[in-house]
Amino acid sequence: MALPSIPVISAPAVLTVAEVARELRCSKAHVHNIVAGKVPNLPPLPILRIGRRMLVRAERLKAWLTELEAREIEAQKLTGFFR
Repeated sequence: MALPSIPVISAPAVLTVAEVARELRCSKAHVHNIVAGKVPNLPPLPILRIGRRMLVRAERLKAWLTELEAREIEAQKLTGFFR
């Protein structure tokens, strides 16, 4: 007897500022500052604008986080705090 298929819930392709803030565990205002390039030592987060609405592609958020992680690891290696 075949098992019933379980529906796969896929992640959304684009995220709102509130959803990005939830993923990053920060405020929406902080996400706006990151997007605007106002946070020191952080590259701006790429967004899509639809009118006044700001959306972030989930794949770009993941790539942005991967870039930050690589930068952090490199900084730790340079300072000797990397294990």
